[in-house]
Amino acid sequence: MDDKHLDSLLEKVHAELQSVDRVDDEERKLLLDLEQDIQDLLDRAGKTPSILERMQRAVERFEVKYPTLTKLLSEVSAVLSNAGI
Repeated sequence: MDDKHLDSLLEKVHAELQSVDRVDDEERKLLLDLEQDIQDLLDRAGKTPSILERMQRAVERFEVKYPTLTKLLSEVSAVLSNAGI
């Protein structure tokens, strides 16, 4: 998968994260950490290995409340895993 497609997916996740509301403190922290990881990947400033773990936790936590977000996170997670990140 090329960088352009990954960037597009990450932009979609970023936009979807902006629409998430009604979260508790733990969920908010998870979303903020993911937001930072995504921004780092978009900026190519750093590719933190923790992003896959956070994405998996987010998928498990939000799969019922935010199906679009979890679908996007699952797709990005698969792309990153396949890329060896």
